[in-house]
Amino acid sequence: MSAELPVLPDLRMELPAPDVEAPLGAAALLADGTRAGILAILRDGPHCVCEMAAALGERQNNVSNHLARLRDAGLVQASRVSGDSRRVYYERDEAACAAALAALRALLEVPA
Repeated sequence: MSAELPVLPDLRMELPAPDVEAPLGAAALLADGTRAGILAILRDGPHCVCEMAAALGERQNNVSNHLARLRDAGLVQASRVSGDSRRVYYERDEAACAAALAALRALLEVPA
């Protein structure tokens, strides 16, 4: 079953270039399974690198590298628990995640 496309009388050569920087950045970050897995794990609250590495079956240094990319993008935040200076806990920045989701939604949204 195919739909007929409307025939337009003239070419529309003055179309403005769309701004796809924000959704492209979010999609590139989420295209990696480890980074997507990290964000999914952090949906339930803060976790340390060792917990995430075990859950993902990855080495801790690999998870740390992915966390650095997510931190640089502003999607996660790091903090230390007082009294335990060895472990760094990560949590999602929900406002930044919501903004990334909104950017992807705006790009993929079907017009009404």
